[in-house]
Amino acid sequence: MAQILSLSKARKAKARSEKEAAAEANRLKFGRSKGEKLKQSAEKAHAEKQIDGHKRDE
Repeated sequence: MAQILSLSKARKAKARSEKEAAAEANRLKFGRSKGEKLKQSAEKAHAEKQIDGHKRDE
């Protein structure tokens, strides 16, 4: 005998899994870890400090 299932629950579950797949793709495409963000901000701060240190005072 076949399982009885609610079509609305099945439809919602399918939509939920599709959203999760899209979210995972976006995380891979756009996401950066906290360490990567901190490293980039530290590199930017260091570069700005270097540039400011090399400016001439007139």
